[in-house]
Amino acid sequence: MHLTTVFWLFQNNSDWPKGRCCNYGLRQETNNTYDVCLKLTKEALTIQKLDVVCTRGSDSQLNVHLLRTAGDEVTITVRYLREVPSFLKLPLGSPGPSSDQSSRVSSPLFDSGLHLNGNSNTAPSPPSPSANEPKYEKRWLDAVSLPLLMARVSRYKAGTDKLRSNCFEVFAFDGASTNILQFCTAAESTDWLQAISTNINALTQENIKIINKYCSSDDQVVYMGWACESPEGSVAVRTSAYKFLALRGPSFYIFRGPPVSAADWGQAETTYHLYEVLFKVHKLWMAEDCWLQARLYLGLEHSPEQQDSESLCFSILVGHGQSHTFRVELASDLAVWEKSFQRAVFMEVLRLRSKTYMCSSQGNVLCFTIDFESGFTCSEGSSKSILWRYKFSQLKGSSDDGKTRVKLLFKNAENKQIEMKELEFANLTAVLHCIHSFIAAKVASMDPVFMSSQSFPGSYMNS
Repeated sequence: MHLTTVFWLFQNNSDWPKGRCCNYGLRQETNNTYDVCLKLTKEALTIQKLDVVCTRGSDSQLNVHLLRTAGDEVTITVRYLREVPSFLKLPLGSPGPSSDQSSRVSSPLFDSGLHLNGNSNTAPSPPSPSANEPKYEKRWLDAVSLPLLMARVSRYKAGTDKLRSNCFEVFAFDGASTNILQFCTAAESTDWLQAISTNINALTQENIKIINKYCSSDDQVVYMGWACESPEGSVAVRTSAYKFLALRGPSFYIFRGPPVSAADWGQAETTYHLYEVLFKVHKLWMAEDCWLQARLYLGLEHSPEQQDSESLCFSILVGHGQSHTFRVELASDLAVWEKSFQRAVFMEVLRLRSKTYMCSSQGNVLCFTIDFESGFTCSEGSSKSILWRYKFSQLKGSSDDGKTRVKLLFKNAENKQIEMKELEFANLTAVLHCIHSFIAAKVASMDPVFMSSQSFPGSYMNS
């Protein structure tokens, strides 16, 4: 089906909240496609369908209302009434009055493109003027209005990593959907996808500000939003599922759905300590969506033979070797998640200041402390006496067995010699991620560009 755009195209994001409309195709899983009108405002996405509306004649308006609200099955009995010859355009030769004029009177329904037992090739005659004659007009009427707060978009077939061509769906936070929105070109599809995502993200930021207004500086929400979790490894029974992720205070949350009330934050599917989480981007993309959109315009992206399962994906690596892999819809989403993790971990390290893990070396129980100011310290578990201490800058390398043991290589500040310290931990992965978080935060604190681009609560700045 050929789809024709009939709307004005706004040139910048500031115009989008005012309203945006176009004709597009809506397709259900039955592959039936029909034209509707799409309208985007700051807070909602509205789908309008073309309908015939009775604009004159009270009885006709009542009948139309009854038909629309009658249910899935309706039985209609049709009689020929001389009083309303213009309602239906009867075919030639059908029962009715002997006058050809009455059988050829034009029907407003027929003129609107809806055929009711009529011959579309017969040229209609102008209807006889009548004050009581029903009048019908084609109008775009609101069929579905989806709130964009906590909404999500998806270009993929449900439960898979297969992209639809020039299509995507929009889902409200309660699961209501637009069905599949099908566009003429990949460029048009990307344009709408980006516009809708921009409004969703703007509402998310407003919601975050409201939540943070009533929370302490140690419990601030840095970012939250939807991402599709891919099954780990080659698990055949699991399918991709959308999860709602949040970075708040000391934790990284994974929800099945958005937390609406304060009590919902305690119902997370999984929670991890941020300082023990490692964020990993699977593939480097330019932060600006113009790169992705340019490739879509050129037809270079998302073809079946070029589709990369790791496109726009990131992993969350946690303790004991566990991991989660998530996929986002746009390159800008990936960039936002990466920056948000960096900011959230930085804030948590500054709040925490130091972290101590129990470990062992040559049969002795020790305490290994990672401190934001002093670096690494190892002390005896019972007496707390310090055995050795090194700054972050003195760490020159490390190696581990992937299970419990790690070898840390430090450069002695006096004799410039490399000294090795071998330690054993119950959860080695968590310790290594914590070391990474503290070192990354220390480096970031010395970067004036990073510090000037952030706005931290007062307690973090004072610390």
